[in-house]
Order: sequence, then structure tokens, then C-alpha cells
Amino acid sequence: MFKKEDLVTIANMAMPFGKYKGRPLIDIPEEYLLWFENNGFPEGKLGMLMQLTLEIKVNGQDDIIQPLKKL
Repeated sequence: MFKKEDLVTIANMAMPFGKYKGRPLIDIPEEYLLWFENNGFPEGKLGMLMQLTLEIKVNGQDDIIQPLKKL
């Protein structure tokens, strides 16, 4: 289960590696997250946040995260 603080984290945490390094998790394309779903998410908090991000995207809820981004 996630906490509401996780939604703020998804909006602002930069992907620490890979093709989309430096992008906020919510801005990572769904296809990239689906690749991880099929091949294994990273261990720990990052993997959990990536799974939550994918769930948000699959359900078309990206727009509710955008206002949580820090300016």
C-alpha cells in the first residue's frame, strides 16, 4: 500500500539511471515502465514507486500528479 507522500515523490523524484535518467518518475513513458514490469522492477523503494507510477499511467491518472510537481 502506498502513502499520499508517495504521489509527491513520484511527481518530483528523478529517475536515477537509464534512458530516462533525470526525468521525474511521472514523466517516464508507460512503455518503459511496462518493460520493467516484464523484466523486473528494481528492488526497494524505487521499484515500488515505479510500479505505482505504472498503475497511475495505466489508469489514465497522470494528470492528478502533475500539479504536485515543484516549480
